[in-house]
Amino acid sequence: MITTRQNFELSSVTTFAIPAKCGCYIEYDCPEDIPFILSTLRPNVDFLHIGEGSNLLFTSDFPGIVAHSRIKGIEIVEEDYPFVKVKVGAGEKMDDFIRWACDRELWGVENLSGIPGEVGASAVQNVGAYGSEASDAIVEVNAYDREKDDFVTLRCEDCHYGYRDSIFKRPELRGCMIIHSVVYKLTSMLSPNIDYPALKSCFSTLPSSPWQVREAVINVRNSKLPDPSVTPSAGSFFKNPVITQEQLQHIIDTTGNDSFPHFKVEGGWKIPAAWLIDQCGWKGRQAGNVAVWHLQPLVIVNPERKATATEVLDLEKSIVNSVKQKYGVTLIPEVEHI
Repeated sequence: MITTRQNFELSSVTTFAIPAKCGCYIEYDCPEDIPFILSTLRPNVDFLHIGEGSNLLFTSDFPGIVAHSRIKGIEIVEEDYPFVKVKVGAGEKMDDFIRWACDRELWGVENLSGIPGEVGASAVQNVGAYGSEASDAIVEVNAYDREKDDFVTLRCEDCHYGYRDSIFKRPELRGCMIIHSVVYKLTSMLSPNIDYPALKSCFSTLPSSPWQVREAVINVRNSKLPDPSVTPSAGSFFKNPVITQEQLQHIIDTTGNDSFPHFKVEGGWKIPAAWLIDQCGWKGRQAGNVAVWHLQPLVIVNPERKATATEVLDLEKSIVNSVKQKYGVTLIPEVEHI
């Protein structure tokens, strides 16, 4: 079934609740709807496909068409003990799928508990938290290829996953692939991943159930992050930067020590954007109708649902400029700007 609404207010379908309208909003509930919808588009019309809208900032009205999948379903498609392959509809909420897996004592996605968003978007963004990423469990991504005008299946390696990145975000394929389902590989074998310090401190013994890890992850998230249904936000606003040895040394020289959090990774050193923002004095600061969350400076919030896109962009620019001036590091937004 396809539903269509004209001149639609997008703040109702994005977690940031920033006012913006689109020319037309379309929802559909089966893969076969995708080519039909595309066949009805006028030439050169702007077309955007979204998930739950948890990582988006519409900087102005969008004159074109915004589409959203309501494709549901969680289905075991292959069992090879102790592994299980599970096909999940792109319109399922990621956290609902994780709850489903934990109910069945299946490991592999429990560290992603509590992240807002849908399954299709998780495969685009390669969402991650507490030492785990969606790509750790993804086996296949099923999509409609607009260029080939056909349904395709991409293996995990075809998606070129990286830190909050995938081939679906690259300019040459942006908007080309419309995901309708994702296949994950889970396991019934005891497989807790609690190396992340904030998570490890929650356990005195090794957890025996993915539910234990899920509950710990949710408790840690709730202690730091706002519930977007109560306090609108787009989640983590900036990516954690990977910096050079020279930039790292500059920060050491600036702070007078090397005790701040930094981690050796491929290509340099990863440093938490939240630490950089906090050290520049932004935690809890408000600017008009937007603010930096008082418990996690990586999050910009719309506390009274009155913020405009301009206010968000102004605050973003101020934060980026202050971190650049103090530490020589340029923060890059994780939130997609439309």
